[in-house]
Amino acid sequence: MTENPADNGAGAPELLWQPDPERVARSRVTAFRHWLRAHRDLDLPDYTSLWQWSVDDLSGFWSAFAEFAGVRFHDEPRTVLDGDTMPGARWFPGATLNYAEHALRPGEGRADGDEAVVFLREDGHTERLTYGDLRTRVAAVRAGLVGLGVGRGDRVVALAPNCPETLIAFLAAASLGATWSSCSPDFGARAIADRFEQIEPTVLVAVAGYRYAGRGFDVRPTIERLRASIPSLRGTVLVDYLGDGATLPDDPHPVLPWADLLARHADAELVFDPVPFDHPLWVLYSSGTTGLPKGIVQGHGGIVLEHVKALSLHCDLGPGERFFWFTTTGWMMWNFLVSGLMVGATLVLFDGSPGHPDLRALWRMAEEQRVTFFGTSAPYIQSCLKQDVHPAKEFDLSALRAVGSTGAPLTPEGFRWLVGSVGARVQICSVSGGTDLCTAFVGSSPDVPVWLGEISCRMLGAAVAAYDESGREVLDEVGELVITKPMPSMPVFFWDDRDGARLREAYFETYPGVWRHGDWIRVTPRGSCVIYGRSDSTLNRGGVRMGTSEFYRVVEGFDAVLDSLVIDTSGAGRTEGELLCFLVLAPGSSLADVEPELRAALRAQLSPRHVPDRFVVVADVPRTLNGKKCEVPVKKILAGTPPERAVSRDALANPDALRPFLAYAAGASAEDGD
Repeated sequence: MTENPADNGAGAPELLWQPDPERVARSRVTAFRHWLRAHRDLDLPDYTSLWQWSVDDLSGFWSAFAEFAGVRFHDEPRTVLDGDTMPGARWFPGATLNYAEHALRPGEGRADGDEAVVFLREDGHTERLTYGDLRTRVAAVRAGLVGLGVGRGDRVVALAPNCPETLIAFLAAASLGATWSSCSPDFGARAIADRFEQIEPTVLVAVAGYRYAGRGFDVRPTIERLRASIPSLRGTVLVDYLGDGATLPDDPHPVLPWADLLARHADAELVFDPVPFDHPLWVLYSSGTTGLPKGIVQGHGGIVLEHVKALSLHCDLGPGERFFWFTTTGWMMWNFLVSGLMVGATLVLFDGSPGHPDLRALWRMAEEQRVTFFGTSAPYIQSCLKQDVHPAKEFDLSALRAVGSTGAPLTPEGFRWLVGSVGARVQICSVSGGTDLCTAFVGSSPDVPVWLGEISCRMLGAAVAAYDESGREVLDEVGELVITKPMPSMPVFFWDDRDGARLREAYFETYPGVWRHGDWIRVTPRGSCVIYGRSDSTLNRGGVRMGTSEFYRVVEGFDAVLDSLVIDTSGAGRTEGELLCFLVLAPGSSLADVEPELRAALRAQLSPRHVPDRFVVVADVPRTLNGKKCEVPVKKILAGTPPERAVSRDALANPDALRPFLAYAAGASAEDGD
């Protein structure tokens, strides 16, 4: 691996942001530290000592946090952690609770008149719900689901965008112990069926249509296919999302309009059914690029504890805060966002394209809604940088105190853009985690500085380390990202994985008893971290390994390059592999003009070994439905793996983007494959 590009000549990182002492004193992580001193006789004066204790004494940390946070157990646990072996550790056995109760129970910031949700659609439609409104509607939908035959353990699925109806349906399902799962309506019909058919849902909640980038889309043909292919469905709840009166026939099962369901049960009582700590709350899905998506199941208790910890202590969210994250319902960040209700924050939900009519749309929304915590993806930040957007000059962002970034490593240039164009006083909360745990395990804290190009800290209760190939922990060296001790939000199980074999294979085969996540990471002596991309798509040239994120940082720093994909075919079925760089060029740019500069920059900034053998222009880079580059599937295709075994086209946001790579693998030029 190369040196951290953010380091200066002396190896010291550039400090971008320092915690304000007054803000730190008011923070929830400081309140927790005071609570520990008063109730546990623990003196943990800084973040480093707090983190170390949190991973050295898992039972002590999580029991203390549950008490501090006011987690409500209907039945008390017999113990905190029943064994610490992974997989197989059981958290809070004997305890019962309910996620929806923690989101909706009255408390500070959650009085009936307090604002719970602000919703904005790209076409200008807005809606506001108080906590009282939310409780009333959740009670009505809960009663409607019961009327449709939904009970504890049944599955309720949604084909719906990031809107209040989706949130309400989720909370209603959770309140009665049903298991939730959702897909964004822009997913293809096959991709949706691959997910929902596995879990045999009882009820489908769906929007009849949606809008994106200024266009309207009819979802009813997809709904009809799902109704025909999922025999377990007893009913469909149809949301007239665009207000055009769209309907569906009552065949093969009844269709209940959302508005009728609310009206029919307007006086229903809101009840929360206590369920065991590890009772399935929702099913999330792996990308499914090489087969059926894995159904990842997380439990009520693990998510309550983990999300309240992350949102209150790390994000410092609570009553009076306005919490936004750009996400769809098919990405785990939606689940993370809606958990903001558990800390009494106001959720800002947005549905539409972040680039419509231009990239200023979300920053304009942040000004209008006085957003305090603005979450987005690293690629969106990179796009704003490339298009020379300067939000702080155009909009009043005085309410904004933090920007969250995830989905890909945030480049040092992205860090600098945030400082220069959003504001030097705004904390950069770069985080990394995964659908597998539905949280971040490295991120930020109000009392930890931000260094250029680095994620500030390992999260409390997350025993994150870097391992070398022999399974030894390394410091300030790049290694495999591992989690050495259990976390409450780790999967309860994979769907239809009765003996746990698929779960063990996914995380625990490389280092028995230790979770291998599949990323390269460097943990610095300060406790900050740098993520270098997926370890299974490493560039290994002449024995020098490098993460793909370092390569992309150089290549995509050129204005002429809109996107790129780098593939090292070494060890992919070829005796002598090539290093190939596929480029999406900006209009008016040519490979002949940009290639010499790219080669020079890569040679100077990375190494001569990491200059590609070939640059190839393509129209698009294949990405998953959640926007991640398909490095491993393309590497398999270039190695000769039949495309149907290398990648599921239905798991891609842009399946036609595969054509030039298939052509290249067949010996033709990528241009001929366009």
